[in-house]
Parts: sequence; structure tokens; C-alpha cells
Amino acid sequence: MRRNPQKTQSIAFFFLFLATFLVVLPVGLIVLVIIQKGLPAINWQFLSDIPRQGMRAGGIFPAIVGTLYLVSGAIIFALPIGLLAAVYLSEYSKDTLLTRMIKLAIVNLAGVPSVVYGLFGLALFVVFLKFGASILSGSLTLGIMILPIIITTSREALESVPYSFREVSLSLGASKWQTIRHIVLPNAIPGILTGTILGLGRAAGETAPILFTVAAFYLPRLPGSVFDQAMALPYHLYVISTQVPNVDEKTRYGTALVLLTLVLFMNLVAIVIRYQFRKKKKW
Repeated sequence: MRRNPQKTQSIAFFFLFLATFLVVLPVGLIVLVIIQKGLPAINWQFLSDIPRQGMRAGGIFPAIVGTLYLVSGAIIFALPIGLLAAVYLSEYSKDTLLTRMIKLAIVNLAGVPSVVYGLFGLALFVVFLKFGASILSGSLTLGIMILPIIITTSREALESVPYSFREVSLSLGASKWQTIRHIVLPNAIPGILTGTILGLGRAAGETAPILFTVAAFYLPRLPGSVFDQAMALPYHLYVISTQVPNVDEKTRYGTALVLLTLVLFMNLVAIVIRYQFRKKKKW
């Protein structure tokens, strides 16, 4: 009995669409609920004022600033190191057992629970290096947490650049480093930015690592240096949802909406930059 290719294709498309719909639907419902319940809380005072009345009133401005500080510090630390490690693993290292083990370890580190990174940051940065509970400790912990993601995605982006590009550059007399700098890296930037976007999203939304290394329950002022504690939106949302009684529901959902919007905005900026670089690719 011969199968109808068109019918088989239609069935396959249906199941693919159904799987996509089942993934998108819960996410869409969560976003709609957060917007519906959080939008009434959004106003200028909520975004620009400090928490008042035991965090039952006022705004979340210190938490917004603290989140931006932590995410910026994590990217500043993780992106250069992750990119250099990816360049070494992709362009310079030989295919040995040790190299394969290192690559496997990096992939596995991306799946380590965030609370483990929090305890690691507490032991290394807060206690051993004596940075204390500070923005520096929190940023370094978040940076280490997103480092495997950046290394993995950057290495894949570098390896996706056709090897013929390297051969042409080397045949024209360019050194290996000149080839990497002027040929490989510019063509791999879209993929590298993809890893950066994933790292941004994870760093901005994590609670456990900052709980051990930087987050303060309440601060009436903005941090003055990298050695100060800071409030952060994920931890602030956890606090007003579980530790502070009688907090208005719209305040909780408003905080969640601001966090969601902040993450989406950072991702959007990175996506726009990636798109601009992708348009310049010739292959």
C-alpha cells in the first residue's frame, strides 16, 4: 500500500503545529495574567520611588537599579572570558581527550542548579576573598553562572563559519590571529550575541545566586560602590510574595511585570544589534 506524501506531510505539520502551540500557550497565558494584574500598579511613583511602609507602598526603583548593576557586571565579566575561551577551544586547541572532557564539562556546567552557584559564590567571593555581600560578589557569581552558556554558544558560532574563509585569509598571508580577528569573529558575532541574550535573561531572572551574595531585604538608598549590597527585582519579588504580609496583589504582579519588561527590553536591544550584524553577512 502506497502512502500519500501530501497526507503524510499534512499530518507531520499538524503535530509540529500542535507541539509549538502547546509550548507557546502556557507562556502566553502567564504573560497575559502578569500584564492584566500588574498593569494597574505601574505608574511613575512605582518606578521611581523607594519602598515604603514595610515595602507595602512606594516604588521599586532601588531594585531596578540593583538589577541593572548586577546584569551589567555579570556580562562585563563573563563575555570577554567566555569569548576568549571559545576562541581557544574552537581555533587553537587540538582534538584530544582532555579537550573533549573540557567541552563536555562546560556543557554540563550550563545545567547546574543556580543555588549551587550561589553557594559557590558565597564560599569564594563573600568568605574566602572577603568581598562581602556586595554587587561585586553577586556580579561575579552571576558571571560564572552564565559563562558556560556564552562559551558554548560562542564556540558553536565560531565553528559555523566556513573553513574556506580561514583558508583564503591564510593563503593571502594573514596570520592565524589576524584571520580570527578580521574574518572569523565578525562572521560569528550574530551567534555570539545569541549566547549573550541567553545569558542576560538568566542573569536577570535568578534569585538563588544573589540571595547568598548581594541581595538586601530592604535598602532605602542606592548603592554607592561595588562593595555595597543592593536590592534586586527577583529577590524583591520573592520577599514581597512570601516574607511581607498584606502586600497588595497588584504590587507583586507589577514587580513581576517590570522584571519581565526589563528582561525583554535587554533581549530586544541585543536582538536588534544581532540583526544589524546578520544583515552584513555574505553567506
